Amino acid sequence: MAASDTLQGRVEHALSQLKNPRSGNDILAAGMVKDLVVAGDGAVSFTFLLGRDDPGSLAREVRKAVQGVDGVTAVRVNVTDASRGAEGTTPRQTTPRPGPGGVPPPPTPVELPHLGTVLAISSGKGGVGKSTVSANLAVALARLGGGQRVGLMDADIYGPNIPRMMGVDQKPEVRGGKIQPLEAHGVKVMSLALIVEREAPAIWRGPIIMKVIQQFVKDVDWGELDYFLVDLPPGTGDAQLSLAQTVHIRAAIIVTTPQEVAVGDSLRGAKMFERVGVPVLGVVENMSYFVCPHCGERTEIFLAGGGMRLADELGVPLLGQVPLQAQLAGLADTGRPIIAADPGSPAGQALDAVARRVNDALAALPR
Repeated sequence: MAASDTLQGRVEHALSQLKNPRSGNDILAAGMVKDLVVAGDGAVSFTFLLGRDDPGSLAREVRKAVQGVDGVTAVRVNVTDASRGAEGTTPRQTTPRPGPGGVPPPPTPVELPHLGTVLAISSGKGGVGKSTVSANLAVALARLGGGQRVGLMDADIYGPNIPRMMGVDQKPEVRGGKIQPLEAHGVKVMSLALIVEREAPAIWRGPIIMKVIQQFVKDVDWGELDYFLVDLPPGTGDAQLSLAQTVHIRAAIIVTTPQEVAVGDSLRGAKMFERVGVPVLGVVENMSYFVCPHCGERTEIFLAGGGMRLADELGVPLLGQVPLQAQLAGLADTGRPIIAADPGSPAGQALDAVARRVNDALAALPR
């Protein structure tokens, strides 16, 4: 059998079709692929060395190229800074070699099929309504036809607000060594706010955040899910990287408001996901406009079009524009997401449309 007829050969051929933008050589010849392992069950894993001047989208192209190979069932890509990751890498090593200063390399994200589609909800800055979008999107997905099973993990370590928005406040039980998530509006929920005291400040460094993220992903009895949504803190810090290193994120959604200051911060957040090989599914523009509850007139309160400009720059769709609504914040404070309390309102209809577009866009992504 010719080498090109084996799965290993087909994977290597697919990788060789992608070019290193700096040298013009294919990425295999350029040494950008290390530790390539093709298992008998079709699972493929490798380290991808991305240089500082390389486009972050290249990591996504690499994953997509391997996913498209006939016979490949799963792909795990560990994206590493080429200035550090290339040194001392041995193909197919079974024990991770410590990096500079004796620090072990970051863990490779794993596939956790019982979580279904893992979707990260992120924003560049706080105050844009990211948690509001996360909670309503989770409820809307759970209400779609087909009885979707949805989990919502509150990974906003510094400001965990999902329990209040979903109307849960009990301490979760532990059974058989597994934390039992709470359930509200047809969605399974877990948050740090359910474990620590309300007034306790989260003054935590990276390693502790990493352990919290891992525990919420692996030690919570989520059961079998179709969607696993993760509400991340604003910015591009430890929580985002910890999640990307813990589980294979299918895609990310960026939440912004129309103002340029929010759009600029959101752009940096989106680029971070590209750097770690996570595709951005689209942009949700929150607080887009205000609809008068009396006359129905639409008023642009902020500079219009920021969400569309961000989506265009990223080359992704604008998934929706969610209007400001008088009772939306009050309903959230009492644990009633607008999608459940008033689905026919302008914000409720907009969020339902976002959920349907997300569902369709995820179905169209290559496996």
